[in-house]
Amino acid sequence: MPKPTSIEKGARPNVLLITADQWRGDCLSAAGHACVKTPNIDALAREGTLFRQHFAGTAPCSPARATLYTGLYQMNHRVCRNGTPLDARFDNLALAARRAGYDPTLFGYTDTAPDPRGMDANDPHLTTYEGVLPGFTARQLLPEHERQWLSWLRSRGHTDAISRDIHIPVGAEPGAISDAAPAYSRDETQTAFLSGEFIRWMGEQDRPWFAHVSFLRPHPPFSAPEPFNRMFGPDDGPAYARAANAQAEEASHPYLAYAMPRSDKGSFVYSATGPLSGWNAEDFAAIRAIYYGMIAEVDDQLGRIWQALKDAGAWENTLVVFTSDHAEMAGDHWTLGKGGFFDGSYHVPLVIRDPASGAAGGIVEQFTSAADIFPTLCEKLGVEAKNGLDGRSLMPFVNGGSEPGWRDAAFWEFDFRDIAAGEAERHFGMRSDQCNLAVIRDARFKYVHFAGLPPLLFNLSDDPMELKNVAADPAYAATRLGYAEKLLSLRARHLDQTLAYTELTEKGPVTRRP
Repeated sequence: MPKPTSIEKGARPNVLLITADQWRGDCLSAAGHACVKTPNIDALAREGTLFRQHFAGTAPCSPARATLYTGLYQMNHRVCRNGTPLDARFDNLALAARRAGYDPTLFGYTDTAPDPRGMDANDPHLTTYEGVLPGFTARQLLPEHERQWLSWLRSRGHTDAISRDIHIPVGAEPGAISDAAPAYSRDETQTAFLSGEFIRWMGEQDRPWFAHVSFLRPHPPFSAPEPFNRMFGPDDGPAYARAANAQAEEASHPYLAYAMPRSDKGSFVYSATGPLSGWNAEDFAAIRAIYYGMIAEVDDQLGRIWQALKDAGAWENTLVVFTSDHAEMAGDHWTLGKGGFFDGSYHVPLVIRDPASGAAGGIVEQFTSAADIFPTLCEKLGVEAKNGLDGRSLMPFVNGGSEPGWRDAAFWEFDFRDIAAGEAERHFGMRSDQCNLAVIRDARFKYVHFAGLPPLLFNLSDDPMELKNVAADPAYAATRLGYAEKLLSLRARHLDQTLAYTELTEKGPVTRRP
């Protein structure tokens, strides 16, 4: 049988959705990063479309992925934290792919907490937020405990791979920041494990397929195998976006004064203890260098996947989407991880390659959102979502064109409620429904609205590092009001529209699509 060379008109393509976890949008050599090299993503971009101003809808993992999978902003899907259930009534990209005739197959994880209504209280699925998005067939799960990968390592002779201690670099003290390599090799990472499982599964397919490969890296713990562990040095990379010291950052807003001291070292370096404030500038630089190496490791495995697709004759019949759920502060504003309101947590990469588009090497500067992924796949697969969506299809850009009336700003949200322990609520003296923020950001200004705390306004033209809050400056009063109104209008437009475009008449239901 001859190998297919292109997607025939009307034929169903293969679909490969790849997500990395915690990958900054500026960390692509195709985007002009100062030192990070991502040759395989760059190659994908040369044959597809690079979206330079792509933003997550929220953070951390579960809420961010809920936006990516459902096409809904957090204000509608209401997944507020890791562990918030995803309402079962919402459609998602896996269910839509199933309606299009695919058996959508998962490699990795989706961090989807199931809707507990109708489930027995003793069901073990209700003890974790790391469930599987409805609609997916799970071929190879890899949740955060990584037991499947650890078992695979033991089968390869790593008899000591019995816990995540395997991430501690060889010879390093537990909890120490070290650029030494762990015991596993570049061919034995979690990324390599999932890549191999996907490639093996792909070889079993005899009809168009839909796969979601969800990589854990470059999510912490920060360690990388050779040669990636020392590929970058502490002096590599752009200037940090941050104040003179962490104390100045904490003093700049009540939310930061609350959140920064509660950030724990152990979330980033395995077995580390104590608050993040115990690390200095040199420590952050050392960690960022390792983070860059972890990005290079994932890119290396992407090259392996690209080659496998080509070897199987599937490259010219496969729509590839590469993105991340949210980003990583990487030392900006004297912090690590994700959350809050700074760009470093929300600006993520997006590259889409559609062999049928006839366009290649496109660069899109318009603001795009994680909420756009689901409607894009719906349009490509010829199916309609079962409910209203907040995102819009990116196919006009993928096809080399433009879209009239496209959004002129990025929008995201962050909810810092603490349902289980109530810590945030006690600290601020606020209800859970007041512990949230919303951001609207264009090329000139960024406005951050808190439900129960003072707002922020940054003049990005003069202050791209977001260091000077001018919300209380009388000279910016009109600007602040204008952006507050713009945010209010955005939220009003994106109230759930599932049935709002339908009217029952004497002739029956009439539906008018926007």
